[in-house]
Amino acid sequence: MLNLSKIQAITLDLDDTLWPVWPTIARAEEALQAWLTEHAPATARLCAQGEMKKQIRAEINHRHASQAHDLTFLRREAIRESLLRAGDSPDFADAAFEVFFTERQNVVLYEGVELALSRLATRYPLVGLSNGNADVFRTAAGPYFKAAVSARVCGVAKPDMRIFQTAADQLDLPMDAVLHLGDDATTDVWGALNAGMQAVWINTQGHDWPHDSAQPLTVHHLAEVCDYLLT
Repeated sequence: MLNLSKIQAITLDLDDTLWPVWPTIARAEEALQAWLTEHAPATARLCAQGEMKKQIRAEINHRHASQAHDLTFLRREAIRESLLRAGDSPDFADAAFEVFFTERQNVVLYEGVELALSRLATRYPLVGLSNGNADVFRTAAGPYFKAAVSARVCGVAKPDMRIFQTAADQLDLPMDAVLHLGDDATTDVWGALNAGMQAVWINTQGHDWPHDSAQPLTVHHLAEVCDYLLT
């Protein structure tokens, strides 16, 4: 159970906790493909081949395994490699990535999330804590956040306890004074608990708890956390 009297701040995962990530990525991919069609048509034709695009992404991920925490770097390098293979200028990579990245921020919050964030933000500072490359301040959730910590900037990804420690350090709080909320049972919840934070599992998909440890407080929607913390 949570120790409510200790909680002074909340960190939140972003993708699949506040919004569904894959529809967002799909729209960003479509925007990128449209840009390539206009500016680098040979690359657009190459990327239209789904298996080839997957192969290039897999090769880049393998080649730069030490950068697995930096999805921005990996995405940009995959675009650059696609341009090279298609015979287009690799100098297009930065502009092409920015098209993808801009649309990647165009998220659609789950129903009720904005109201829940506004309620939580009246009592607790909120900090984004994500392995992804969404910039929470460029999304509809941005006005409710005080800060954000990303795997890309931190240099490690959840469930590594160092990323949770970085968030607590930014808040200038001990670990057990921070509550982490996220949808992934391992990277979010197990990781936060292992790092010394409190945690709630926002289990939107109804998954079974996969660990031997006791299942923490589990809800289906962020609004339930508000009801638990603010009543």
